[in-house]
Amino acid sequence: MKPVSTRSAIWWIGWVPLVVFASVTVAMRNLLQPWQFMWALAFAIYSGLKWLTLWNAWPRSDRSSWRSVAYLLAWPGMDADAFLGGAKRVQPPPLQAWGMAVFRTACGALLIWVAARAIPAHAALIRGWIGMIGLILLLHFGSFQCVALFWQTVRLDAVPIMSAPLRSKSLAEFWGKRWNLGFRQLSYDLIFRPLHRRIGAPFAGFLVFIASGLIHDLVISLPARGGYGLPTAYFMLQGLGVVVERSQVGRQLGIQKGLRGWLFMAVITLGPVYWLFHRPFVERVILPFMHAIRAI
Repeated sequence: MKPVSTRSAIWWIGWVPLVVFASVTVAMRNLLQPWQFMWALAFAIYSGLKWLTLWNAWPRSDRSSWRSVAYLLAWPGMDADAFLGGAKRVQPPPLQAWGMAVFRTACGALLIWVAARAIPAHAALIRGWIGMIGLILLLHFGSFQCVALFWQTVRLDAVPIMSAPLRSKSLAEFWGKRWNLGFRQLSYDLIFRPLHRRIGAPFAGFLVFIASGLIHDLVISLPARGGYGLPTAYFMLQGLGVVVERSQVGRQLGIQKGLRGWLFMAVITLGPVYWLFHRPFVERVILPFMHAIRAI
């Protein structure tokens, strides 16, 4: 690695894999099935961002080669500083946490390979939605949680990327502290932190939602060849919801905490969720993927 003093002149090296991986994958779009293209593009973007976060954190890390490899290949989170730093004393997780992670993994597998198969063929959209919910349980709430618990067991600072999102008492808490903390950390480091002093925290936060929408459009709508703009519209609505929640009107309505806050969060996140996982994506990507893994 170059000395820290020279890294500002070669900042672009951190972005090279992301640009190359994503560009090559998009160029192969017509050679792959939609579901294959979706997974390939998602993995290309993920891999490029993992390298970028590692590159940015390297000067501040302990520069352990094995830990860097583990971060790149065996940890889905994006907080490279925490994982590579080793400054925080991490306690091993309780056995109950392992039990819940394994239980969620099993529930996800049952939804994909049992529940979805029981749905009649004429209800294909319901099959697809059950499969998506199962996939989220299997990965984000289950196996990824198990990986986090493993690293915590060996005393590495690996915070699970999901933190009981249904306990959120506000929309801001849901997106900022509980849902997909890997992307939250990434967007904070790359977008919010560099911009909030220049353009203000509210606008910087709104740009984070727009960026999230564009990424989801890329991974969801491009493989589906339809539904363009709907995922971006979904995340723009989330950003507007946070703005309203934190406004004087939001304070007067009492939607920043408590039951009202939870209800506001649930309505804004779940009400338009079909914008995010729109029909072309379910029909052209999720259902063929489920067929490919012999779920239906």
